[in-house]
Order: sequence, then C-alpha cells, then structure tokens
Amino acid sequence: MMNARIPILKLYDTLIVSIQWELDDRTAIQFQEDLMAKLHETSATGVVIDLTSIDFIDSFIAKVLGDVIQMSRLMGAQVVITGIQPAVAITLIELGIRLEQVLTALDLENGLEKLHEELEG
Repeated sequence: MMNARIPILKLYDTLIVSIQWELDDRTAIQFQEDLMAKLHETSATGVVIDLTSIDFIDSFIAKVLGDVIQMSRLMGAQVVITGIQPAVAITLIELGIRLEQVLTALDLENGLEKLHEELEG
C-alpha cells in the first residue's frame, strides 16, 4: 500500500482508529503524526486503537505503537487498545513495551464501552 493513510474517525470526544493492514515503517510514522495532529485539532479525550486485523508486528512498529500511546496520554487522552492478537501481545511484552494505564478490550464495541466508563468517572 503506497502512501496509504490510516483513517482516524471522530465520534463525539473520541478518536477511533482501526488498523486494517500490516504497517510498514513509513505508514506507522505517518499514523503517529496524523493522530497527534488530530488530537491537537479536536481536543479528544479518548482514543481507541483497534488492532483486530493485525496478526504480528515487528519491533519498530511495536515501538511506534508504544510511543503513540504515551504521546496520546501526554496530550490528555485516555487510550484503549482493542483486538490484540496473541503474537502482538507477545511481541509487545518481549520488547518491554509497557501498557500500564492503558485499557484493553476484546473488540471495538467493548473498547468504546470501557472508554466511556473510564471517562465518566
């Protein structure tokens, strides 16, 4: 996918990202920049990143994902990661990418519910 951008949807105060294909390095960096710009522009209080379609990630993509989570939190947004596949979970842990204070859920619907509960109180 040449120059493919990951769509970032806004629903109320939440940005929703569903990554539908394996990321290359350039797409991952573009996603990071796009998400930070969108967070700044919208002042969203929540971000849901759905990884259901991702079967594996390499160390660079894992690092970018960890960075995106930390950057989002620095910008005041609660992050929920949904649909983490076993191989992705293993890679994140093996690389020391810690997801403390990041909510996780099995799917996008549960992720939105968790985020709503967290933001409500």
